[in-house]
Amino acid sequence: MFKKILIANRGEIACRVIKTARKMGIATVAVYSDADRDAVHVEMADEAVHIGPAAASESYLVADKIIAACKQTGAEAVHPGYGFLSERASFCEALEKQGIIFIGPKPKAIVAMGDKIESKKFANEARVNTVPGFLDIITDPTHAEKIAGEIGYPVMIKASAGGGGKGMRIAWNKSEVRDGFERATSEARNSFGDDRVFIEKFIVDPRHIEIQVLADAYRNCIYLGERECSVQRRNQKVVEEAPSPFLDEKTRKAMGEQAVALAKAVDYQSAGTVEFIVDKDRNFYFLEMNTRLQVEHPVTELITGIDLVEQMIRIAAGEKLAIKQADVRLNGWAVESRLYAEDPYRNFLPSIGRLTRYRPPAEGPVGKAIIRNDTGVTEGSEISMFYDPMVAKLCTWAPTRLEAIDAMADALDTFVVDGIEHNIPFLATLMQHPRWREGRLSTGFIAEEFPEGFKAISPTPDDRDILAAIALSVELVRKERLDRLSDRLRPHTGKIRAEWEVRIGDDYVPVTIRKSTAKPPVKIDLSLHGGEVVTIRSDWQPGDAVWDGYVDERAIKAQLRPVLNGMRIDWKGMSVIGHAMQKHVAALEKLMPVKLPPDTSNMLLCPMPGLIVSINVTEGQEVKAGETLAIVEAMKMENVLRADRDLTVSAINAKQGDSLAVDAVIMEFV
Repeated sequence: MFKKILIANRGEIACRVIKTARKMGIATVAVYSDADRDAVHVEMADEAVHIGPAAASESYLVADKIIAACKQTGAEAVHPGYGFLSERASFCEALEKQGIIFIGPKPKAIVAMGDKIESKKFANEARVNTVPGFLDIITDPTHAEKIAGEIGYPVMIKASAGGGGKGMRIAWNKSEVRDGFERATSEARNSFGDDRVFIEKFIVDPRHIEIQVLADAYRNCIYLGERECSVQRRNQKVVEEAPSPFLDEKTRKAMGEQAVALAKAVDYQSAGTVEFIVDKDRNFYFLEMNTRLQVEHPVTELITGIDLVEQMIRIAAGEKLAIKQADVRLNGWAVESRLYAEDPYRNFLPSIGRLTRYRPPAEGPVGKAIIRNDTGVTEGSEISMFYDPMVAKLCTWAPTRLEAIDAMADALDTFVVDGIEHNIPFLATLMQHPRWREGRLSTGFIAEEFPEGFKAISPTPDDRDILAAIALSVELVRKERLDRLSDRLRPHTGKIRAEWEVRIGDDYVPVTIRKSTAKPPVKIDLSLHGGEVVTIRSDWQPGDAVWDGYVDERAIKAQLRPVLNGMRIDWKGMSVIGHAMQKHVAALEKLMPVKLPPDTSNMLLCPMPGLIVSINVTEGQEVKAGETLAIVEAMKMENVLRADRDLTVSAINAKQGDSLAVDAVIMEFV
């Protein structure tokens, strides 16, 4: 076994590998760029080596710097994580020449499976089901239109070297093929330095289901069940689970056996994932093979009890697989939510900044469930524009699917993140969505259920009453604390007023207090709308970020953030401002004028911090609805900004190459 390994990665996956290496008694070496000097993975590792500037192209993607760090520290092997150099055969070969072990497959398998066009040809030869398509290079938009017409719409245009949703476009007609070809090739060129694309039939209402395989150097290969990865946005996975609620045992076995056959055909040695598209009739087609550890590997670990990183290390060290196919048992259900630094209320545009508060839920057993949080940040960490926007991967395990989902909902409600915009409200909403809970999924799930983007969830009347009860209990505790502070001139001695109104958003909820103990632990009997008495119980104290208590017998976990004269309450995807006030104050507040936001309808605002790729109009130009005004790039994804109506451009305030902040005015209209 290795004595020391280097992790050629950063963030949560670097921390994840370090944890397993530490458990195995292996020393670890971290590498870091200028932007990651104070990162968590650097602190966790036994040694750390600086490898260059913040840009990945000058640090994490430079193989020579990784090899130099290995020589400097005496690391015998390199774990690449995922992304960066993890699927680059030339890196693997360069390590081998220096006598350093690559903890992953051999170059032959990486080359065979790393190119989407060649991998499909290889899969056809290995008698693995593949999607119909044109697997040669598409030369130009006209060629793309011709091929798409022959295959039949809809088609998928995909970058041959693509991944992570980059360089992919769906085209439903001839005009969309030309635009899709140009966008896919541009993204592929910028992200991978390879603008080759191919076209294949797009399967309508497909599921994205993948099989985890493990293979050693002695031709032993097993599959560890499947992961359901159909909940995607822009081809980027958002929520994953294992097993899939859709597969039966027969289909699972058939997919697993094809995955093993493909792995053996390329002499695969390590952990790998074979991805399939599955249609509504459970017909499955090979999509691609990821010759690395997957982001979503924790859900497989939770249902099998197998540490995939440990297996990768043991295989790379020359050990035989100690697990046989008959030993693999799928136990319970696991769900993973990817916490991204992005604003769900602005069409999920990237967000950067410092984590002023980062309080994940405690890991470990919680009732029947288990909580796991894979992360590479801590409070005070900076989310930069240079790398992937993932902040953490929150996972829950439970005996059944719905129990795992409910555990995830509670965990998200207690996951406190401030300083950046993030997608927790969206993830929390997903956990309540009937279609998700029923398992009726496809890769179009998010686009179909949120066609106009994600909007703030409005509370139902029952939800509003619960939020009002929480807001009032918080206000009573706050007042009690203020009244009892030392050196107050005259703390009150009378009873708490019985009649209150709580404003939740734009609605007022009348509340009558019947009986109250305002000192923590709080117990308040109150009546909402003059109805039956409800009992509120909680240990919340001022300063606590999470309100954990009961409304009657219903357990509630909600996040609280102070605002002027009230609290912002975040619960199950809802985010509302709660103001608890006495009745005469409420009567006066209802007379106050409403402050309206400024009119920006005649401006094009930069929707996120980003780089202007192009300005597509000129001053004085008349544009029609739908025409492209500008293209902004953020985190290597191009965002096309289009006119929402017929306009005339009156002023242009930015130029190609400018780096703009969010809401910067790009151009103005008349």
